[in-house]
Amino acid sequence: MRALVSGGSSGIGAAASLRLAEAALARGERPMIAVCGHDTNSNQEEVVRSIESLGGTAISLAGDLGDPNVPGQLVEAAVAEFGGLDALVANAGVANPGAMCDVSLEDWDAMFSVNLRGPWLLAKASYPHLKTSQGAACFTSSMSGQMPHAGSGAYSPTKAALTMLAQTLALEWAPDGIRVNVVSPGMTQTRMTAKMYEDPKIKKAREDIIPLARIGEPIDIANVIEFLVSPLSGYVTGQDICVDGGFSKSILSHIPGRPSSK
Repeated sequence: MRALVSGGSSGIGAAASLRLAEAALARGERPMIAVCGHDTNSNQEEVVRSIESLGGTAISLAGDLGDPNVPGQLVEAAVAEFGGLDALVANAGVANPGAMCDVSLEDWDAMFSVNLRGPWLLAKASYPHLKTSQGAACFTSSMSGQMPHAGSGAYSPTKAALTMLAQTLALEWAPDGIRVNVVSPGMTQTRMTAKMYEDPKIKKAREDIIPLARIGEPIDIANVIEFLVSPLSGYVTGQDICVDGGFSKSILSHIPGRPSSK
């Protein structure tokens, strides 16, 4: 398993990097993981060391996905090290909440450059290598890309567009044997959300509206990512799997006038 994981230094990306390595070893494969981050930091190096301690190979790559030259450079570096690519996990993303009328043009463009253009360029650069290996790609979108959320700024629009990008690629790349899928996390505890969940009242209020009664952990999302790029999902492509503890479906049960099972 030769994989590139963007946003791999923490949260969902770090968990996915480790899960890919563990699963590959369990299948008797040698994991080779390119852990990519905005810049090299201690968290990223710790992920690399953890993969190496399992018996895998890992490299640390850094670059700003908002720079149009970076995605291709990351793929080129991973392929040069591993001799090819079996999986792309386009996970990196940024958020900057706010009302739509308060979002500046600069913030709008910055969000789309990282959350949408970056994954598109990663995919373009990865395509010939995934075609050779008959590999797979997984894009990390969001529950916010499936339903509108007031105050999310450009985040929800970027994630909705990312899902459509991935599903379009799934159709275009299927004749080449490449599978492309999407994972859409719901409420998840990551570095991006850590400060919010430090407030016990906010955490409890959110847990109370999730059918499984807990906030998601990065490993919950990583498990689905690993499935979507593994042989276990060999007949799955173009799908958007929402990993949210049932929250998005529970909303339907609160629509006034909707039949109840009670």
